[in-house]
Amino acid sequence: MGTVNPSGVEISEPLITPVEKPPEVGYEAPEKIPSWSEQITIRGLVVSALLGTLFCVITHKLNLTVGVIPSLNVAAGLLGFFFVKTWTASLSKLGIWTTPFTRQENTVIQTCVVACYGLAFSGGFGSYLIAMDEKTYKLIGPDYPGNRAQDIKNPSLGWMIGFMFVVSFLGLFSLVPLRKVMVLDYKLTYPSGTATALLINSFHTKSGAELAGKQVKRLGKYLSISFLWSCFKWFFSGIGDSCGFDNFPTLGLEAFKNTFYFDFSPTYIGCGLICPHIVNCSVLLGAIVSWGALWPFISSRAGDWYPDNLESNDFKGLYGYKVFIAIALILGDGVYNLIKIVTLTIKEIGNKYSKKTSLPLFSESQDDESSNLLLEEKQRDEVFLRDNIPSGFAASGYIGLAAISTATIPMFFPPLKWYMVLASYVIAPALAFCNSYGTGLTDWSLASTYGKLGLFIFASLVGNNGGVIAGLAACGVMMSIVSTAADLMQDFKTGYLTLSSAKSMFVSQLVGTAMGCIIAPLTFWLYWTAFDIGSPDGPYKAPYAVIFRQMAIIGVEGFSALPKHCLAFCCGFFIAALVINLLRDVTPKSVSRFIPIPMAMAVPFYIGAYFAIDMFVGTVILFVWEHINPQEASDFAGAIASGLICGDGIWTIPSAILSIFKINPPICMYFGPSVSS
Repeated sequence: MGTVNPSGVEISEPLITPVEKPPEVGYEAPEKIPSWSEQITIRGLVVSALLGTLFCVITHKLNLTVGVIPSLNVAAGLLGFFFVKTWTASLSKLGIWTTPFTRQENTVIQTCVVACYGLAFSGGFGSYLIAMDEKTYKLIGPDYPGNRAQDIKNPSLGWMIGFMFVVSFLGLFSLVPLRKVMVLDYKLTYPSGTATALLINSFHTKSGAELAGKQVKRLGKYLSISFLWSCFKWFFSGIGDSCGFDNFPTLGLEAFKNTFYFDFSPTYIGCGLICPHIVNCSVLLGAIVSWGALWPFISSRAGDWYPDNLESNDFKGLYGYKVFIAIALILGDGVYNLIKIVTLTIKEIGNKYSKKTSLPLFSESQDDESSNLLLEEKQRDEVFLRDNIPSGFAASGYIGLAAISTATIPMFFPPLKWYMVLASYVIAPALAFCNSYGTGLTDWSLASTYGKLGLFIFASLVGNNGGVIAGLAACGVMMSIVSTAADLMQDFKTGYLTLSSAKSMFVSQLVGTAMGCIIAPLTFWLYWTAFDIGSPDGPYKAPYAVIFRQMAIIGVEGFSALPKHCLAFCCGFFIAALVINLLRDVTPKSVSRFIPIPMAMAVPFYIGAYFAIDMFVGTVILFVWEHINPQEASDFAGAIASGLICGDGIWTIPSAILSIFKINPPICMYFGPSVSS
């Protein structure tokens, strides 16, 4: 899966740095390649369902807290290997023979898991879906211009599962005919897919077996530590949202008031270990600019720029500046990268026809190993093309699913008329191609940017009578198609490099998507029923629900209701995002690698600085580790980060169950100023 954030907001920075010549991913002398049906096993599907559930829980937690979603493809491959190896070893000790575990089966599991948890992001459970609900409506305020009580649709398991099934499969059929063009002809890099293939192949070679075992042990160790620490923290978190380690004023009470504190979160430290240093530093810079300077400055103008007696979540006050300036940065970054990717796509396609390609092709070796490399590539090409997926099947599948979706989506969201849904599906394949192409070049997925474009267009077309719901629903339609299409092509690249059948990749994507249509809503429902989702003072603020609803209102109503000078600030930060991105592209790499990423900077503007400090702690640990022992850091940082994230994610399940049964933590650890006698 591409980098998203993951809004869920995508991060405009590759999580895996593309390389000029992708590494040789574990090719060995001729091996027996299982048929496509043998690559899909019952045990693989069981493990995929378990890991899909775990990763959906993790993705929902990140979506509902900070919206930064790291790429979990590598973690899916690693955990898939761990579970099946544990499975086969246990049966072997009992004297039960099992089918050998192959790299192809490992790849199928990884693909299925990515398809499943991908719907926790593209399904909008932290953004456009809950932007429709009554809590978000009340949070913005019934008196807010354009925020109408008629534009409410509360979450329900029934319609959410139905909506997921209706919209989630089209992206898989939209680009299947272009898999040969993207993977073999253009030879796009797909950095995360290549890195995942490298990992999986290393697991299934003799030379990589020892390292794989060590990685699995590290992952298990830090998963246990993270789980136990999260359990320990729970005992001190009391009732309400002001107790425990999550509210520990590590930098002093004054800094704590401005959200500058370390909250001991294994998840965010793990994100800091996975995300590039520039992403983590950009997030911290955004926290310093907003909570360290901008918000205190605007707060000092209370009574002049806006009334000083407003609630903390009133959009006519400071809260409005927070939301809309964050939107401006996000849109500035997204628009720049969208234009860049589309321009690059058109240019490179033109170059392809004129035989002047500058695509990131695999360079052929000219030394003594060239013949082996050519044989290796020939075998990969042969395996990739052997089990053909007919273009007619893909086209008829897309048309049939589009017809069903066009007829049913207006039943879920009446303001979004059938002809609008049909128009979306006519242009969606072109946008899916652009997103998949850009992901292949840079590892950036701009799914939520395409979704926001659909949101603004359809909200403005429908107008006051249902434009908010129509825009949010259109956002979901567009995000689902472009996100799943990019994920599929990323996994095709992984399958190509692990000698896996394209047909098994496609079938596992279909199965994983079907799992996700059920598991993603169910795991979200666990959060929805156990916690106060959307509360500005709670741990699950769902920040993008408010942002997406406000975008839809702007699309319908315009900017007239914003507080004084807010539009000027928004324009300034929008332009700043464009300029910063331009500087990143035109300056030498030695300079550009120190220029911050506006999309990452925008996240703490609305949420707070605490998670930025956690992520920065993670990046400092990684930075020091890389300088002390770079090889060890390269080998184990991803495994340790996955363990930290997964352990904390697993604890969410028992903590939610305790909350459902009204079992509260026994101790409230609270910090306040000392009282002089």
